[in-house]
Amino acid sequence: MSDNNGKIKVTLIKSPIGTKQEHRASVRGLGLRRMHHSVTVEDTPAVRGIINSVRFLVKSEVV
Repeated sequence: MSDNNGKIKVTLIKSPIGTKQEHRASVRGLGLRRMHHSVTVEDTPAVRGIINSVRFLVKSEVV
């Protein structure tokens, strides 16, 4: 799907307060802790699936 060193920068842009427990767990699984916190993660199908499940809470961009 992508090369070995593909990375995605993910930023939490909306608070997960009031969302489903699964969505909060996905945000924590990505390593996001607070608003406007950004992390760089490997570009894998699993990570893309997690980002897709919380796409209304995060902003993602290919690095």
